[in-house]
Amino acid sequence: MAVEPAEQPPTGLIASVRAVGREPEQVNTGQRWGFGAFLLVEAVFVLSAVFITALASTSGTDIGSSVAFVLVGSVTPTVLAAAVAVVVTYVRGNGPWRDLRLKWDWADVKVGLKLGALGLCLTYVTLLVWSRVVGDSNATSAISELVDGTALPLSAAVVMFCYVCFLGPVCEEIIYRGLLWGAIERQRWSRWAAFVLTTLIFAASHLEPLRTSVLIVIALPIGIARLITRRLTASVVAHVVNNFLPGLTLLLVSLGVMPA
Repeated sequence: MAVEPAEQPPTGLIASVRAVGREPEQVNTGQRWGFGAFLLVEAVFVLSAVFITALASTSGTDIGSSVAFVLVGSVTPTVLAAAVAVVVTYVRGNGPWRDLRLKWDWADVKVGLKLGALGLCLTYVTLLVWSRVVGDSNATSAISELVDGTALPLSAAVVMFCYVCFLGPVCEEIIYRGLLWGAIERQRWSRWAAFVLTTLIFAASHLEPLRTSVLIVIALPIGIARLITRRLTASVVAHVVNNFLPGLTLLLVSLGVMPA
């Protein structure tokens, strides 16, 4: 009697995306957090940003001209929010490695690198078209506007580069494609629903209405990395790769090596 060969796992990006709908959902047992945890984290982000802005105003400091407030105002809210997200997984779940799918896998790194490179291309084309439609001044990000016109010393410029390229992507992935994605999975919604919702919320949460459509395009390859691997490693790598050239440009502009 002939034995039918076992079904092989899908290979390639397109095959992996097609296989998403055929694979069963995976829900963490012992996870006692959901959308409330995400709302808490978002509240921490917003309130910390408001507090820093209010502190600068009451002290008479111009955030746009203060190197310290540029760094603190850019870095602190995101890092603090991500830290709260990690704490939530310890207090109400199994910890970040299991709940947020932070398992390390070299295959995921390769997926992240490929989709990150794709994201760079999409970002470049999108920004090129967007700048012609709305103008160069409206195509810049909030961080670029903060740094614009501010002469950052070498140490501050390096810190900003590390944040934009590495620390920021890790923290944002923990919040959106980690905590928020996990909250959606807990409701047993489809992975496609998690992908769409996290992409839209990620773009809207930057509070840059004119750039929301651009941010959606930027977030698509990053979300796909999370979608097809089911782990956060791939989306973190894709996010880092996508932010590298903009971060490097920001560093060179801040140092005066490149024109603004």
